[in-house]
Amino acid sequence: MANHPRVRNLALEQALNEADLTYEQAAAAVRVVAAEAGELLRTNKAAVGHWVQGLRPKPQTATYIAEALSRRLGRTLRPSELGLCDPAPDHPVEELGLALGADPVDVLRRIGEADIHRRKFLTGTAYSVAAAALPLGIDQAVEYQQRAQAGHTRAGDAEIAAVRDVVEMYTRIDERHGGQHGRSAVVQYLRSDVADLCRSTFATDEHRREALGAAACVSYLCGWKAFDAGEHGLAQRYYLQSYALTKEAGDDLHGAWILRIMAHNGMDIRQPQATLGLAEAALARVQGKVDPATEALFAVTRARALAHAGRGTEAVAQLRQAQDLVGRGEEQALPFWAALWGAPRATVASHTAKTFRELRDHANAERHYAVSARSRSAGGQEHQRITALTLAAQGREQAAQGHLEQACGTWSDSLDLFTGVRSARAKSEVHSIRRSLRVFDRRGIKNAADLDERARSWQAAYA
Repeated sequence: MANHPRVRNLALEQALNEADLTYEQAAAAVRVVAAEAGELLRTNKAAVGHWVQGLRPKPQTATYIAEALSRRLGRTLRPSELGLCDPAPDHPVEELGLALGADPVDVLRRIGEADIHRRKFLTGTAYSVAAAALPLGIDQAVEYQQRAQAGHTRAGDAEIAAVRDVVEMYTRIDERHGGQHGRSAVVQYLRSDVADLCRSTFATDEHRREALGAAACVSYLCGWKAFDAGEHGLAQRYYLQSYALTKEAGDDLHGAWILRIMAHNGMDIRQPQATLGLAEAALARVQGKVDPATEALFAVTRARALAHAGRGTEAVAQLRQAQDLVGRGEEQALPFWAALWGAPRATVASHTAKTFRELRDHANAERHYAVSARSRSAGGQEHQRITALTLAAQGREQAAQGHLEQACGTWSDSLDLFTGVRSARAKSEVHSIRRSLRVFDRRGIKNAADLDERARSWQAAYA
């Protein structure tokens, strides 16, 4: 912590009182936000007391405190407003990317620069609950041509096709080996080649719109890689700017896809406050305007969001609609941005399982995880990463039902597939498996100790 004169921090004290948080509760909330950003803090009630007494935390910790109190109070608070740092400029660097309306190409250049150089103010940033709802307040396209001057380079079909080919290639790598393979290369590609493409001169407005759409896919891929690294605040900023690019392209369907992604992001990190609104807005935009298989991907997202909102009956009804849609759909009809991530039947099955898990229906969750894993494993090793994660989740549902030996068998298959996968989510799953296996071993479950040793060896190899 930095040394500053001990002047009692009345702004922080008032915010804590308004939030009705004890020092111990506030410390716990700050630890949660920090963990989402990939940082393990040992903040306790004594530290909170020191902050109230006027001792300033580290700058990164100050952003976690502000986000924790923002979530509790339902409004955005900056560290400077809480007396945790000096007054911020109008556009503090910590807020880079947490807005819509600025030039997304320029913003992505700056985000990419900070990402490449691993600037802590961005890579360790917290997920913003307030920013998650930003797209719900944007209902008009921003005029891109009024803001950006076209460059001297001319671009058309060939250049746009090249970007799509790169996205497809790195997506395949992700699906097999995890999001950390080639991560810096994709970010560098976004901030140089892709940004330059968006500044090109185009023969037609359709080419310009397609270029912006391709750039949105690369931005989303960078966000996905940040998410897979456990850097959720950074992922959120990439997603927001990806959405801004679809708005500038005037592509509401692609924009709806990004809303869907943002909804899943919030649910995956247990911050579902804005997710139902995002999921419903996304589904409303595509209904009757896309093929049934694509619509199913949106319908199952709404089902999962309904489950998180505690509306189980509606969630199950929405699942039935999603199953009907995907059954009638044709994979070949998916648009580029939806087809990138594999067969819709496997995706719908996976999110159906997650919905049932949220509803604590472990039997149905296990069944649908199994369907998803079988569907993806039929393609060989092409979807190794997601199949491994799905099997890990299936084993968890088996364990929840008391099928302990069956769970060990499923986890063994999962560990086989985790070999070579570089992913923070893989590390989290293996850690969770080991925690369960230690309990199983004490209960005398056969092979639990051997499986735990395999998991320990995996952790040592991929730490």
